[in-house]
Amino acid sequence: MKTVYVGMIGDLIHAGHINILKEASKYGSVIVGLFSEKACGEIDDVPYLDFEKRKDVIENIKFVNKVVLQDSASYKENLLKLKPDFVVHGDDWKINYQKKYRKEVIDILKNWDAKLIEIPYSRDINELNIKERMTSLGITTNARLGRLRKLINAKPIVKIMEVHNALSGLIVQNASQELEDGKIVAFDGMWSSSLTDSTSKGKPDIEAVDTTARLTTINEIFEVTTKPMIYDADTGGKPEHFEFTVRSLERTGVSAVIIEDKTGLKKNSLFGNEVPQTQDSIENFCHKIKLGKNAQITDDFMIMARIESLILEAGMNDALNRSFAYTKSGADAIMIHSRKKDPSEIFEFVSKFRKKDKNTPIVVVPTSFNAVTTDEFEKAGINIVIYANHMLRAAYPGMMKVAKSILKHKRSFEAEADCMSIKEILELIPGTK
Repeated sequence: MKTVYVGMIGDLIHAGHINILKEASKYGSVIVGLFSEKACGEIDDVPYLDFEKRKDVIENIKFVNKVVLQDSASYKENLLKLKPDFVVHGDDWKINYQKKYRKEVIDILKNWDAKLIEIPYSRDINELNIKERMTSLGITTNARLGRLRKLINAKPIVKIMEVHNALSGLIVQNASQELEDGKIVAFDGMWSSSLTDSTSKGKPDIEAVDTTARLTTINEIFEVTTKPMIYDADTGGKPEHFEFTVRSLERTGVSAVIIEDKTGLKKNSLFGNEVPQTQDSIENFCHKIKLGKNAQITDDFMIMARIESLILEAGMNDALNRSFAYTKSGADAIMIHSRKKDPSEIFEFVSKFRKKDKNTPIVVVPTSFNAVTTDEFEKAGINIVIYANHMLRAAYPGMMKVAKSILKHKRSFEAEADCMSIKEILELIPGTK
């Protein structure tokens, strides 16, 4: 009997998928190559269901005879191993960024005179739109909480953008950009910054806004979004208090917390040694990490350790020694920070860290070294990049410009060009009409 190969993600099965599998079964025994999370990440579509759950669903579709793992967005490895007589796929990959994989399939099948069969994709069924409609209904706390770990495991680099209220959360939720190769990119998650949350409330960035107030903001953001969040907890406070912070964040559905190894009244790191700042001892900070890890309930929640050694000019060796001590104490990721525009010390740290530890995620916040691209971070071995304050910094100049224009012209007519229309505002929030 002839064999037919169909590659699938299988996270959300709809009529379009069933139609493709039904058509494929007409040509022979159907083998589904089910994408791993890594393969999904290569095409920027990380599933909510894990591999085994998706496999259970696909195996129980009557048109499917066998399910195998496809561990790359490329079909090459499985095709060379299985040598199917046919590959069946929807014709949608002719025009999107997956067309490079289509060409590869065609070239490979020529080696044994196999054939690619393309099924007209259901134009009235758009998986992205279906997912958007589903997520607009909300997401469970556990699903959001565990999402960040899935993203880190699946994607070469995870892109996080700062949010400070529900509106900025909506922007990060919905912002996307089509690249020259046709690939559509978006942010993977949100960053709750103590700086921007404080500033948006008109308060100084000295931990003046307590955890309860910040959780209120987070709950407002979570009501209208589905993406995971990393929380900026500054120093984490006293170790005994940090335990309760971890429990509160985890219960709310926050995926991770970052704490920095400093003590005393919070001073923004970008001041460096221009203001008095004291780095915590390795022993004390490790103790805080351990207490936090012991306090969490799930395996999904992450505690990330932020190292201030480069900021405070304590040296590369100090930064590395601290990083290995923190991971040994249970830190799920390391954030390395620098206030220099030249990223060389960041890359040096990553290179030296990776020689001893190839698996622990590394986080960067490129506020100062902002000329570096995500591609360059990925190549260096960095897993998460956080754009930590840009939404608020973008909002303030726009609002100030409009305010001054109205004062200057004694009317709002001239300011209209810098404002959204009322219609756009009404359409921005679901349920407004």
